[in-house]
Amino acid sequence: MIDDRLLVKVGMADLNLVKGSGIIRTTGLGSCVGLTLYDPAAYIAGMAHIMLPSSDTAREGKMNVAKYADTAIPELLRLMEQAGAVRSRLAAKMAGGAQMFAFQSMSETMRIGPRNAETCKSVLQQLAIPLLAEDTGGNYGRTIEMDCETGILHIRSVQFGEKEI
Repeated sequence: MIDDRLLVKVGMADLNLVKGSGIIRTTGLGSCVGLTLYDPAAYIAGMAHIMLPSSDTAREGKMNVAKYADTAIPELLRLMEQAGAVRSRLAAKMAGGAQMFAFQSMSETMRIGPRNAETCKSVLQQLAIPLLAEDTGGNYGRTIEMDCETGILHIRSVQFGEKEI
């Protein structure tokens, strides 16, 4: 069967949303976190592919707000509200945040994946958005996609196959 629904792809350090009927997808989540927000009444799904926990480390000239957990989540929320989502109806799901490489000294700066997940949770808590489910950690990559009609987050990995949260 051919699925003719809209497919919105979210790149690394990117964010986007889909409204009504469609799928939103990102690939290549290792230490990055794929964070989704969903409004079930408005059928609006948003996704951010977050690379780093804090914009305090930003060195680029014009900062890419989608790259950092502390700036991507508020920006995704702003875009979703602009599209008709209501904050009190939003719920989050996330995946990724793996520790992809083992290091001799596990300094805080090398814990990028776990720190990404921790910062996402902290920002969601500050924004009063509940985190309904997560598939984070481990040492393997993931691809995720959310169905805008159901709010189901599909997660695929080579090691563990497919699951839904």
